[in-house]
Amino acid sequence: MPDLTPERIIQTGLGFWASKALLSAVELGVFTALGAGGKTGEELVAALGLHQRANPDFFDALVATGMLARDGDGSGARYRNTEATALFLDRSKPTYVGGILEMANARLYRFWGDLTEALKTGKPQNEIKHSGASMFPELYADPARLEQFMDAMTGVSTGNFMALAEKFDFSKYKTLCDVGGAAGVLSIIVARRHPHLSCVTADLPVVAPIAARKIAEAGLSDRVKTQDLDFFKDPLPRADVITMGMILHDWNLENKMMLIRKAYEALPEGGAFIAIEAIIDDARRENAFGLLMSLNMLIEFGEAFDFTGADFSRWCKEVGFKRTEIIPLAGPASAAVAYK
Repeated sequence: MPDLTPERIIQTGLGFWASKALLSAVELGVFTALGAGGKTGEELVAALGLHQRANPDFFDALVATGMLARDGDGSGARYRNTEATALFLDRSKPTYVGGILEMANARLYRFWGDLTEALKTGKPQNEIKHSGASMFPELYADPARLEQFMDAMTGVSTGNFMALAEKFDFSKYKTLCDVGGAAGVLSIIVARRHPHLSCVTADLPVVAPIAARKIAEAGLSDRVKTQDLDFFKDPLPRADVITMGMILHDWNLENKMMLIRKAYEALPEGGAFIAIEAIIDDARRENAFGLLMSLNMLIEFGEAFDFTGADFSRWCKEVGFKRTEIIPLAGPASAAVAYK
């Protein structure tokens, strides 16, 4: 076996080095500080309030991992954003997706250090382990953290919602309800792309003011409304299309089935239920992101898990849906659709 090397094993095992360098760069605002221009290492140290030891190792590591570009060598070299980091990691741009990375840095990074314990116990390793309170009550008790979480979900989901608006045929439907709609981004994107639709973004009362503000900023208050909803207690609002973006994977099978049943009951004949998730391939061999996301659900909630398209189809048909399909969206995400 002369061609075998341990390179991939070592790179994966030490992958947290590159991950944490990127997460710290986002936290520090490296990509925002660079903007559309360039800076020397000394200028970046001064702009970001770093110790001299950060220069040049930190910035050169970001170059070597493809997160920054550099013009020249030595102390006079100038660092700049790549095309991708300029678009997606500069906080001043509407295309910023760093919210999910900010949350990963502030919360998930340290929780994943206890993955071994989670695998042995099946218990969550997040805030509940230390405070006894689950993730969501902790978030809802702190408006700043709640908005950070919602921004994180926006960052990771916007591309998926845009793809859904393009790929799903909304022409035969008039109304949409996004359950667990957070800041209303799905409703905003779909309503903007399909002017004939009226949309409702439904979530807990503490979320509504944030969503209403985002909807107003988008100039869509006439066609996108907010509605208070506790989907454990309340029936879902009636609509032709019911969407759930990264909602089903937060729960155990019993609660997944409860939500699917409520969606079925709220839809008319011919209506569609759409779950946007990192749907795992049926053979469970290819969608590494979806499988790792399922481990993240173990870290966050214990018994929560991600699922395959075949799982979704089986659950929905058990409830009464006639047929299902999987529509690939952006990256590892898909829309799992069930038709009543």
